[in-house]
Amino acid sequence: MSITQINNELRFDENLFIVSKTDLKGNITYANDLFIAISGYTEKELIGAPHNILRHQDMPKVVFKLLWDKIQTGEEIFAYVKNRTKDGKYYWVHAYITPIYNNKSNKIIGYHSVRRSPSSEGIAIVEPIYKKMIEAEKNGGIQASMAILTNTLSQLKVSYDEFILAYE
Repeated sequence: MSITQINNELRFDENLFIVSKTDLKGNITYANDLFIAISGYTEKELIGAPHNILRHQDMPKVVFKLLWDKIQTGEEIFAYVKNRTKDGKYYWVHAYITPIYNNKSNKIIGYHSVRRSPSSEGIAIVEPIYKKMIEAEKNGGIQASMAILTNTLSQLKVSYDEFILAYE
């Protein structure tokens, strides 16, 4: 498994994928070997734990609100996410999250996430926007953060999905 460390940042090979599954409340029900290795947690610590155990303080809350709003309605979403490891390091991912359906009832029974190593260009574009959004959240809450994101997308004349997918 190819994980490298540069200062406090961990990076993983672009040909590898972090995979996890959660229940409807976001509790981890499956974690692949790369997820376990890069997170620094054991499989036992991860299974049953809330996925937000990895939430890094540099992530705007509104990104997770967008994520949950979309997947709970049955839509898929892509996002750049900065995660925190058990020992305080961090790693960026380009995440794809989608609902898992029960074949018989066609109801959502959980969520599946596949994350790959993001492009340096994508991180360079997203990171300063996230910083502005976090500052806005400190003073004006999620609404203020959403306004920063909405204004940025409007200026670029793209949807959120187009923006995230433009920097794969």
